[in-house]
Amino acid sequence: MMNPIPPEESLIEYPSDFPIKVMGATHDAFAPTIIEVVVAHDPTFHEGKMESRPSAKGNYTSLTCTVRATSREQLDNIYRALSGHPMVKMVL
Repeated sequence: MMNPIPPEESLIEYPSDFPIKVMGATHDAFAPTIIEVVVAHDPTFHEGKMESRPSAKGNYTSLTCTVRATSREQLDNIYRALSGHPMVKMVL
């Protein structure tokens, strides 16, 4: 398990808007599913806070989700939920 970073050593000020990039295979349900996962951790998140870009061949979709980060723990939970989701290939 990762060692928690003390709040005074965090490079992020809370609360703040924090972009998370999520990549997965292009699928009609991909964006709505990712919105559902993120909203579970950030109730203020909605489709308007997400940008979508297809890959060159259209096989993959990259979503940039700008979440309202309120704590390191919340961000870790979002990353864990997204990374563990079967539709997600990569989270940055």
